[in-house]
Amino acid sequence: MEAVALSAAQRSRALAGMAERELDILVVGGGVVGAGCALDAVTRGLSTGLVEARDWASGTSSRSSKLMHGGLRYLEQFEFGLVAESLRERGLLLQRIAPHLVHPVQFLYPLKHRFWERPYVGSGLILYDTMGITSGTARGVPHHRHLTRRGALKVAPGLKKTALIGAVQYYDGQVDDARHTMSVVRTAASYGALVANRARVVDYLREGDQVVGALVEDLMTGATHEVRAKQVINSTGVWTDDTQQLADTRGEFHVRASKGVHFTVPRDRIQLDTGLILRTEKSVLFVIPWGRHWLIGTTDTDWDLDKARPAATSTDIEYLLGHVNRVLVNPLSEADIEGVYVGLRPLVAGEAQATSKLSRDHMVARPVPGMVVVAGGKYTTYRKMAEDTVDEAVRGLDQENVPESPTKNIPLVGADGYQALWNQRHELADTWGLHVHRIEHLLNRYGSLIFEVLRLIERDRTLAEPLPGADDYLRAEAVYAASHEGALHLDDVLARRTRSYFETFSRGVQAAPDVARLMGGVLGWTDVDVDREVSAYEAAIEADRKAQEATDDAAADAARLVAVDLG
Repeated sequence: MEAVALSAAQRSRALAGMAERELDILVVGGGVVGAGCALDAVTRGLSTGLVEARDWASGTSSRSSKLMHGGLRYLEQFEFGLVAESLRERGLLLQRIAPHLVHPVQFLYPLKHRFWERPYVGSGLILYDTMGITSGTARGVPHHRHLTRRGALKVAPGLKKTALIGAVQYYDGQVDDARHTMSVVRTAASYGALVANRARVVDYLREGDQVVGALVEDLMTGATHEVRAKQVINSTGVWTDDTQQLADTRGEFHVRASKGVHFTVPRDRIQLDTGLILRTEKSVLFVIPWGRHWLIGTTDTDWDLDKARPAATSTDIEYLLGHVNRVLVNPLSEADIEGVYVGLRPLVAGEAQATSKLSRDHMVARPVPGMVVVAGGKYTTYRKMAEDTVDEAVRGLDQENVPESPTKNIPLVGADGYQALWNQRHELADTWGLHVHRIEHLLNRYGSLIFEVLRLIERDRTLAEPLPGADDYLRAEAVYAASHEGALHLDDVLARRTRSYFETFSRGVQAAPDVARLMGGVLGWTDVDVDREVSAYEAAIEADRKAQEATDDAAADAARLVAVDLG
């Protein structure tokens, strides 16, 4: 299988191709579950289309806690099936599906209570590790271990001595969610799915009470396309209620949005050699190693305002700072914060007996003939959610002998050969004239597709230079994002193809002019286009900062919506 470039030309061909013939499956929504549905369907031999109104992973799927985890806290809720399913998927991702994108990450769980807490937490982690081993896939991470307070402070010298009496150390998986989702889309396209971002469903096509496709608007050109399909899958996350209304149905369940806020600080601000998980009065707080940064989150509050641009408030940030500072020797301040991002988790509430609850955490339903809806779930189980959803869609097809899902055995683009290339990283650095740390960075973003990026540098050595103010990333990566990864606006590169949006104090603004010019060279932008993209991005960042001065959601939402959305 040769990796298909998600170029602007490919996108135009895909939209035209969707309108030329009836598809078996049309997937609406380009988050990780929609992308997973497209990959699942096309690898069963079904003709498949996928459309996304904004950018790939522009909603919840780029704004998670970046973890592929079993959900340790769900054991306390006796959701053993969900944990087992999550651990099985974690093992598949680490070992087979995306080893270049998903990696083990270490956490320290501080203990505060004598006598009962260590055996209580320890027994849970024994079960967690055991379920990982018996899940049918290799666990992919080391076993947990117990630490004394002295042992814990050796790996976490930045913690107050009074914050713990001992600790337990365990492992989970970590992922760059936006890159992973884009890679799922690209893998689906490489197997023949027709995929297009910035393509919004404005209505569903009906024949009687049957949904037979969708009217899709190309947001880059204004053109509309009638896309006919035997089955339509609605995978639009927190937009599920809105998109179900287009089909003239209330739906069999409703989705409530829960706001999760995260921020990053430089790695030197906290003296830890491990991630950290802390209990709060509401849930848990993570301090997660993220390259040269710490990622800290999350909150869990209702959100019923603008879904495309959820906003953090000063109250949210103070909440996170307050909880993490309780255990740190050197407390953090707002001045330490590099970037902030906000995600909306789709929480599902069923409203009908007909709703098919296929796991404890996601729902699949058929609200009208010809349409299947999936919602809820967690990022880690996206592949299983997609499998369940396509299984339901297949039941509505007039076809026999449609194969079962093969996706547990299908690596994403860039996965094949990754381990061998990682072992050869020093030789690659010598061959291509880059520091070995740059090669490691590229391998963990592109896997075996690294040579597509390196060939850009070979043709133009200026592309080996880092982006201004975002020197974790090379200029070649901005070019590659536009030529191969479907980036159509500046925000797509700064917020999702790279993570400059929340990894730099300028929030990507310093890199914006250079990135816009590099993208423009691929996409044919004029100087006016470049200036418009840069101005829009700068205005969006300024609106973010204003929103984060507000104390309540309504004021933050109003401040955030001042910025013009180009996409």
